[in-house]
Amino acid sequence: MKIAFVGKGGSGKTTMASLFARRAVDTGHRVLAIDADINQHLAAALGVPESVAIGLPLLGDRLPEIKEYLRGDNPRISSPEAMVKTTPPGRGSRLLSLAEDDPLLSRVTTEVAGLRLAVTGGFAEGDLGVACYHSKVGAVELILNHLVDDAGEYVVVDMVAGAEAFASGLFTRFDRTFLVCEPTMRSVGVYRQYAGYAADYDVAISVIGNKVDDAEDVEFLREHVGAALFGWCGRSGYVKAAERGEPGPVTALEPENLALIDQARELVDNGRRDWDKFTRQARLFHRRNAEAWGNDRAGTDLADQIDSDFVMGPRSVVVS
Repeated sequence: MKIAFVGKGGSGKTTMASLFARRAVDTGHRVLAIDADINQHLAAALGVPESVAIGLPLLGDRLPEIKEYLRGDNPRISSPEAMVKTTPPGRGSRLLSLAEDDPLLSRVTTEVAGLRLAVTGGFAEGDLGVACYHSKVGAVELILNHLVDDAGEYVVVDMVAGAEAFASGLFTRFDRTFLVCEPTMRSVGVYRQYAGYAADYDVAISVIGNKVDDAEDVEFLREHVGAALFGWCGRSGYVKAAERGEPGPVTALEPENLALIDQARELVDNGRRDWDKFTRQARLFHRRNAEAWGNDRAGTDLADQIDSDFVMGPRSVVVS
């Protein structure tokens, strides 16, 4: 299943994403973790030393390579340059899997903490003042559009903060979105904005309260997010130690907080994968992006890249 962790900056979404991913690995599952946040803290939250983190391959820098591979022999895509962040797969496209020998993921991800880690990369010096971060996150959207994850596999994405994900169809690429929310008006405001934007697109959103001190905090969250509140985490000595560079085994997390992570995974597992909806929404946002800016940039109608007879999913043929 594909899972997103979103929320206000500083809410703890990166911490939650890392705990979910590490616990999934600990229980024997295959995991791809993706840092799609401009602040790029997921590697550290997973316990990756800074000396290793600075050498990780960056998806934003590998975008031409990613496009070249995913294009495959798809006759609807004239060249890698013709692909945009929303280009959906079709017959002839190369699809991705979490198998250890996947040709592309083995090059653009790194094995750390028992999982595969992909990082988008922040702004380089040459980007400052002239580049849009969404162009880098486009690599994540292309990967998710072409990824066939199987039962017992998880793709965990630490998303950009707030409502930045709505710059494209990226917010629809997930089977479950966990919005991490502090018991504050600012954090609740991010939930309302996110839920409002997503309301028309059948996005499954569950709120995890974080930094909850007492029953008053819980009641505040219930009052403002209602039935979307899935559970909550209290202040964590384990997390504080990890943020100081002393991460312990995930099983050392406080029992009540570890139970919440397990319940979140159970919620995901009990969800229903809808490949038809996944395909339909990919086409919708590709058409929108084509009309808004893509066609002018490409000098052609990018909607022609849509293969109406192709449905993404396990029954799709992977081109080697």
